[in-house]
Amino acid sequence: MSGVSGVRGVSGVCSVRGVRGVRGVSARLLLLCFACAPAFCAAAEAVREVHGMADAFAVPGVVLAWAVARASGTGDAAVVIRIAVDAPRFPFADATGVDPFTRSRATVLGGTRIGGGIDVKVPRAHFADYPRTELRFFASEAAMQTDAPTLVVFYLGVPDTTPEFATAAALDAYLTDRIARLRAGSGSKAP
Repeated sequence: MSGVSGVRGVSGVCSVRGVRGVRGVSARLLLLCFACAPAFCAAAEAVREVHGMADAFAVPGVVLAWAVARASGTGDAAVVIRIAVDAPRFPFADATGVDPFTRSRATVLGGTRIGGGIDVKVPRAHFADYPRTELRFFASEAAMQTDAPTLVVFYLGVPDTTPEFATAAALDAYLTDRIARLRAGSGSKAP
């Protein structure tokens, strides 16, 4: 028997060469894992997902503000999301509603060039069926076409603090002011 108690090779004897061979294979596999890890980490970090918890939200390159246009008469109220971006950084965006239980998706804003900003108007009733809203920002048209966003800002429902307005003029004035204040306070390149 070899000097290693309780370990037997196929022939009943543990050979030093056999142990070294197993250790060599294990070492090579470990080295391969470490060599591949940066590629997997880079792929995992390629998409930054952020929970947009408030009706006004800013991250470098993107500023968002929400408001509700109250319905007149029998019409349904609409949620307006004003998006302002650093156009060279995020020239394209889309918006999707997601049902978290069935994973079904409803396009709110198809992939589009957004320039400096855009208003996304969604019927309030939409959020009953698709409570998760994903605002996805792309670094290029090619990234958009291959469904590879750089940034995803998601919301779970309409933020509780979202203000409501009876007139389009009051809503527009609020969103314009809110975006300006966010830009001033974000400390990043103004989108």
